[in-house]
Amino acid sequence: KKSPEATYKVKIDSTLEPGNLNYGELIIPGKEDKEILLSTYVCHPSMANNELSGPCVATALAQWIQGMKERQFTYRILFLVETIGSIAYLSKHLEEMQRSTIAGFVLTCIGDNGEYSYIPSRAGDTLADKVAKHVLSFQVENFKEYSYLDRGSDERQYCSPGVDLPVCNIMRSKFNEYPEYHTSLDNLDFVTPQGLQGGFNVYQKAIELLEANKFYHCKVKCEPQLGKRGLYPSLSTKETHQQVNSMMNVIAYADGKNSLLDIAIKINTYMGELIPIAEQLLEAGVLEVFSENSVK
Repeated sequence: KKSPEATYKVKIDSTLEPGNLNYGELIIPGKEDKEILLSTYVCHPSMANNELSGPCVATALAQWIQGMKERQFTYRILFLVETIGSIAYLSKHLEEMQRSTIAGFVLTCIGDNGEYSYIPSRAGDTLADKVAKHVLSFQVENFKEYSYLDRGSDERQYCSPGVDLPVCNIMRSKFNEYPEYHTSLDNLDFVTPQGLQGGFNVYQKAIELLEANKFYHCKVKCEPQLGKRGLYPSLSTKETHQQVNSMMNVIAYADGKNSLLDIAIKINTYMGELIPIAEQLLEAGVLEVFSENSVK
């Protein structure tokens, strides 16, 4: 801003020679080989939101995931150089990731206090997309949904034709959409503990729902009698009426083809509220788990 208007020449003093491309990889095993991918990048360390927020939240999630009492799925957590790093990693691991990945997320721009943002996968209707939109719809005040045409991070590689992994983005202020982006103003003053915690919370809830997402089948022909199974409340209130309504809706869609997340989306209810209901119905013998469908 202080320099006079003029034509300037810039010399970039660099070399191109054989070397190494380092990356970090953490595999946290679960009961199943099916995987959830968390990918972040480590190539712009001078920027706080666009860069450091992703590794910070990914590290906190890794610690939390490792502390789970039980894990249904295996977690592949990657710390890469953006673009070239994900391309290099895919060149070594594509086939196993295509076999195993059921949902994936790119963690970037997740530490400021801005409005939440969502970029879908190229397919737009993967399990990752469903859980991302569901959590954002019920757990944050508002969020902005972008198109895959607005992509700009490693979802470009993970979703590219021939790779086709189910990967989407949940962010706070989206890259390219805030004035501090890729400037020296994207510093530690721009991110906040509250912003980072909010980003962590959204991903934590998404993982919790993925872990609990199962395909149930109703074992009873026609609507079951709830009272004799101890499932009908003895006192009728607005709250208990809603609980019974949700229970009957779960039963109505429990055909072995709809996951609990699918049912939650169909009946416009947060899946976290349906998990204890499904467990009650399972314990009462009304539902059974279609284990072979539990990861679709």
